[in-house]
Amino acid sequence: MKKFLALLLSAIMVLSLVACGQTDEAQTPDDGEAAPEYAVAMVTDYGDITDQSFNQTTYEACKAFCEDAGLQFNYYKPASDSDEDRISSIETAIDEGYNVIVMPGYAFANAIKATAGENPEVTFIALDVGEGDFGDYQLPENLYSAVYQEELCGYMAGYAAVKLGYKKLGFLGGMAVPAVVRYGYGFVQGADAAAAELGLTDVECKYVYGNQFFGDADITAFMDTWYAGGTEVVFACGGGIFTSAAEAAAKVGGKVIGVDVDQAAIIDGGYGEGMTVTSAMKGLAATVKTLLGQVVDGQFVGGQIENLGLVSDTPAENYVQIAPSTQFADGFTEADYAALVADMHAGKVTVSNDITIAAADCATVIAVDDQGTVK
Repeated sequence: MKKFLALLLSAIMVLSLVACGQTDEAQTPDDGEAAPEYAVAMVTDYGDITDQSFNQTTYEACKAFCEDAGLQFNYYKPASDSDEDRISSIETAIDEGYNVIVMPGYAFANAIKATAGENPEVTFIALDVGEGDFGDYQLPENLYSAVYQEELCGYMAGYAAVKLGYKKLGFLGGMAVPAVVRYGYGFVQGADAAAAELGLTDVECKYVYGNQFFGDADITAFMDTWYAGGTEVVFACGGGIFTSAAEAAAKVGGKVIGVDVDQAAIIDGGYGEGMTVTSAMKGLAATVKTLLGQVVDGQFVGGQIENLGLVSDTPAENYVQIAPSTQFADGFTEADYAALVADMHAGKVTVSNDITIAAADCATVIAVDDQGTVK
């Protein structure tokens, strides 16, 4: 009897082990590793998620992707505009379980250098942080940075403005960082090319930097003198600095060109219907969607800075473009815009990205009045 019970117990144990083995096999992927789970955090730059520019576009793109993909999402706003507080926000996000960090703006360079290498299990996605910002930093494999060919969409905006009949132009940059300078120099080149095509010799462009990424009374007063002196349209390029251009333009019926995203809704809605001629745009939302998709699909490739620009002769498919809300007219139609983009994509129209020269050196037939900085 004892021998029978022993044999029965042994049989039961064998059957139990077989059953356990079958259950584990059914629940474990073929490679023996569970699929990774992702939680996405976005950390804001100088502004906040209502800035109608870099932060808001990045936030909305991250949020939309995560809602569609069923991923946890949160955003963090640093306590101040400092490397220390940006680092603190990144570390807090990681401590709270977020393993994909999205950061818009060149100011994140030092914070990235302090955190990316220390957290190899976390994926870092930077927007608009270039080689000049990183210096000799060697990007780790968990970091990808997208930069944009701002000179191309700046060119489109300047070209469109002159083709639409504007001859008295202005460029109001935020801080003279590479991305803003490329926008400005592209704008001058585009205006110059359009003037040359039309045989115009009376096109001029005033040029200045506000030395900050927000408008204030001093910059608005500076813009007042431009518009009162005959300036028709100002390319306001630098986060919230558009508010000063728009405030001044509203007083005299002037026009504004937006930047980074389609700013027509915020400018026209807040300062005057029809004020925004166009906006020179970067494909921030498309970049976020593509990169987060690559992370989730296991296709993410880090350790690189990628310079995004034209990938098609179809305007809407590119990472740099002018806004769908552009005030197209007989002088510059949607067909004209498509033809310009096709020529740029084919290399028939080239735009310099050399920012070591002066703004005036970007022009051949228009007059550029470089006024330095407002403050």
